[in-house]
Amino acid sequence: MAHKTECATLTLEEARRVLGLGRTAAYDAARRKEIPVLRIGRRLLVPKVALERLLKGESREESDGGAV
Repeated sequence: MAHKTECATLTLEEARRVLGLGRTAAYDAARRKEIPVLRIGRRLLVPKVALERLLKGESREESDGGAV
């Protein structure tokens, strides 16, 4: 029986649609580190957990209990 695993990341294109951003705005925000991205080769991936934090208005420090 095959198990379907859910990806822990979205492409930047998928994340921009969730955020309601245009292509240029999304890539500019990723470059400014306003959207957290992982670069793997030429691909830009957005961790779903980080996107959820962004949508909730939380920063990484807030969700980590202030640890830096």
